[in-house]
Amino acid sequence: MYKENNMPGQSRCGSIEVICGSMFSGKTEELIRRVKRAQIARQSIMIFKPTIDIRYSREDVVSHNQNSITAVPVENSRLIPHLGANADVIAIDEAQFFDPNIANVCNEMADLGKRVIVAGLDMDYLGHPFGPMPEILAIADEVYKTRAICMNCGRLATYSYRIAEGDQQVMLGEKMEYMPLCRCCYQELTKNRK
Repeated sequence: MYKENNMPGQSRCGSIEVICGSMFSGKTEELIRRVKRAQIARQSIMIFKPTIDIRYSREDVVSHNQNSITAVPVENSRLIPHLGANADVIAIDEAQFFDPNIANVCNEMADLGKRVIVAGLDMDYLGHPFGPMPEILAIADEVYKTRAICMNCGRLATYSYRIAEGDQQVMLGEKMEYMPLCRCCYQELTKNRK
């Protein structure tokens, strides 16, 4: 968790915390929890989400459990440092949908002493690393992997299996389009789909 271990006279030390996992694993719920704790600590916070994510709300970060927190939708990651310049904590949801520069933005803000909390899918529906997430994971100070429950067998799930038709990497969806699966069930169902 976030700690300020600064000696007197030292500047504040930033960090990058990544919350990753499959769909329905509680990533956004964990992001909201961390942000609310920072609010209790009276830290200034800015929350960002990609403009593409309009599933529940255009302007709020909303978990599947309908917990929400106000966010700023941005088209490009380069806007985040300017908009979050006065914040102690920068939270970014659905990072996999941002442009490749998001990792540089996270590093830049952490280097300025900000606590950066990032949530996103680590793999797409094919089980491949998703967008800029591998680079963000590589530079993270902390990685927290969330897991869902396999909708096929009940084990812990790390894969987002697409039920809906379509082969584009980005397809916004919910329970009608995706379901979480464990590795064994994912392999079985994708093998049968070929």
